[in-house]
Amino acid sequence: MALATVTPPWAYTLQLPQDPRGPGIARATLRTVLLVHGMRDLIDTAELLASELVTNAYRYSSAPYSLRLRGAGRDRVRVGVWDSNPEIPAPFGGCAVGGPSVLAERGRGLQLVRECAESWGAYPIRGGLPGQGGKVLWVECTAPRNP
Repeated sequence: MALATVTPPWAYTLQLPQDPRGPGIARATLRTVLLVHGMRDLIDTAELLASELVTNAYRYSSAPYSLRLRGAGRDRVRVGVWDSNPEIPAPFGGCAVGGPSVLAERGRGLQLVRECAESWGAYPIRGGLPGQGGKVLWVECTAPRNP
């Protein structure tokens, strides 16, 4: 009788300062974590999604933010980004009508995230000490299936 091996759940959190190098550090960390956990097939999609989320946190908050990576199964990862700005952007359910215009210089990144992610969401963080509120934007992606 063969015993099935179960991979224990894993999670990593990276605190990032309000620094323009933060998104690059987040991408490098994500690549390393996925390689170590044998999720090479997820790297391209997860890196694109994480890059958009952390860049959004850097641009639209004025405080440190964090990236959280969590294994969500053998071929699935959840990427979450917390920042101190409580406003949930329109593509994730915030208040706005329609998507960005064709000529808009900003606003397409999070729309792209929604289209590329397997699932996505957002939730506000309320209460706690000052500077601990804000929001979390999260996405999940899976490895591409071979036909």
